[in-house]
Amino acid sequence: MENQNQFKFFIVDDDVFCAKMYGQDLKNLGFNDITYFNNGTDCLSNLDQKPDIIFLDHNMEDITGFEVLKKIKRYNPNIYVVMVSGQENIKTAVDALKYGAFDYIIKDNTVIDKMELIINKINMVKEELKKSKPTIIKRLLHFF
Repeated sequence: MENQNQFKFFIVDDDVFCAKMYGQDLKNLGFNDITYFNNGTDCLSNLDQKPDIIFLDHNMEDITGFEVLKKIKRYNPNIYVVMVSGQENIKTAVDALKYGAFDYIIKDNTVIDKMELIINKINMVKEELKKSKPTIIKRLLHFF
């Protein structure tokens, strides 16, 4: 199984306290490759760093989380984006998933537990995708 500690995280939140809290919680879980952005524009400008998972605040001042999400997915649809919001709004959650978010979580006192569950789900999805993709040799042998 792939070492999930190798995930590269972006935390995008204009609330610096929340961002640092999430980062510390991820570090407590054994993750170390964490980059912080306090706006969506800076996140988008650094996608060349190839993050695996982005925790993206829904409500930011410079550009909305939805706009950032759409641009991330156009840049690389394989980046796992988790929308994080202080709003418990079903339409916002549905729209986040419609635009390509892997999941949507509410900022509350269980947010780190939810983040950990989502990271585990992403790890399982990556493992299943790896198993289902035939290697180049298997594909070549299939033709003979």
